[in-house]
Amino acid sequence: MSAPDAPVWLPPERAEAGLWGLLIGDAIGVPYEGHSPASLPPAETIDLLPPRGFARAHPGIPPGTWSDDGAQALALLDTLLASGGVDLDHFAGNLRAWLFEGRFAVNRAVFGIGRQTTSAINRLLAGVPPDQAGPASERDNGNGALMRVFPLLMRPWPSRLALAQAAIRQAKITHGHPRAHAACALYCLWVAELCAPAPGDAWAQAEAFLRDPACSEALALPRSEIEQVLDPAWRDRAGGSGYVVDTLWSARIALEEGRDYAACVRRAIAFGHDTDTTAAVAGAAAGVRHGLQDVPIRWREGLRGRGLVEGLLQRWRAPAGA
Repeated sequence: MSAPDAPVWLPPERAEAGLWGLLIGDAIGVPYEGHSPASLPPAETIDLLPPRGFARAHPGIPPGTWSDDGAQALALLDTLLASGGVDLDHFAGNLRAWLFEGRFAVNRAVFGIGRQTTSAINRLLAGVPPDQAGPASERDNGNGALMRVFPLLMRPWPSRLALAQAAIRQAKITHGHPRAHAACALYCLWVAELCAPAPGDAWAQAEAFLRDPACSEALALPRSEIEQVLDPAWRDRAGGSGYVVDTLWSARIALEEGRDYAACVRRAIAFGHDTDTTAAVAGAAAGVRHGLQDVPIRWREGLRGRGLVEGLLQRWRAPAGA
């Protein structure tokens, strides 16, 4: 690296807040999924239960339920706790258990699964190795790996490079294109800087690290793909779609424009379209930045499946080897 690399570690209370922030953001975004910005209610009225008369998505799903975003994030956290790293065989088993048995889903109800993830799991079932299962054409750049990557920040890493490598590794099981890999790496590097003692511009620091030629070479990321993800023109065209770069920039804008956790999540949903994923990605970052105490109590208490989360967090909090 042209600049010294450094260990990456989030304070435990901020790491935990990030996980809750992801799950709550996902759950709040679920009823608004698929709506255009013009068809959404005023931002200040966006809540776990939409305003009366709003035609919510997934009407059979009770308010406060996380979707595939949260379930896959919990599946990744379980793999980290069980294996100490990104064991793709273990993670593949978790994804299969989620899809076919409802593991990590609230009341085992699976919904919201994306086309690309379905394709990748079918490839796993056909015997394709996990690190090759993710479809890899340019059209295969959905946000399914980005939406779940946050739990990597719930454990320490010896360097930023190691964190970025882990972000790419977890992505490969469902997303094989380097643009999705670059987006996952950038997100983790960015959120990791939000709690730095002197964070400055967290995005700029993550961007500089990813642009370092030695870093991009070590990560096997083409420079052209890194520039696609970092293109500042996205600030003006972000629109909350399921495209991984759009999701990343929409989440960044929501964090920057939202003065607190609630405002961030509502801004993410106001983009419309893939509202649960944008709010999950932005919500994790907002949890890290603002802390759990900034998340409205009614949202914390209204989240379904909290016992499942607490079980994983108890394992996470346990001393190593306990």
